Amino acid sequence: MPCRAARRLHKALGRRGIFLAILGTGKACWGVSFLIDPPSDQGLELLTSLCSLRHWSWLWIVCGLVTLGSAFLRVGRDWFGFVAALLPPTVWATAYTVAVLSGDYSRGAYVAVWYLTSHVGVILWASAVPEYSVPPPVRARRGKAA
Repeated sequence: MPCRAARRLHKALGRRGIFLAILGTGKACWGVSFLIDPPSDQGLELLTSLCSLRHWSWLWIVCGLVTLGSAFLRVGRDWFGFVAALLPPTVWATAYTVAVLSGDYSRGAYVAVWYLTSHVGVILWASAVPEYSVPPPVRARRGKAA
């Protein structure tokens, strides 16, 4: 029975939906970690000048839940999940870039590049991947030469 439910869920979500579900769950969990036990704000002074990291955690949580919810939408209507997934890492990368340019946090350049490649880049790539990128194989008929 659990295998049947897993197959049904896999078929309902598809490749893009599975990606959005995993990504959304991860982003929401990352946001909860900022809410429960906020890390050092080093390099994030641009954000913390506006409000605390506990408040910024809600950006990750809400965007994660929107991304997760978009996993259950049809291809073409799931674009909102990809946009929501892009928002938090773009904000974080911007904050770290500003910290580098202002001279406050030199390590921020590496963190910004990490967010831009492993988050933003991967999300942009996944949003361009079609649900079915290869056509199903064509079966040869019996008795007919190809």
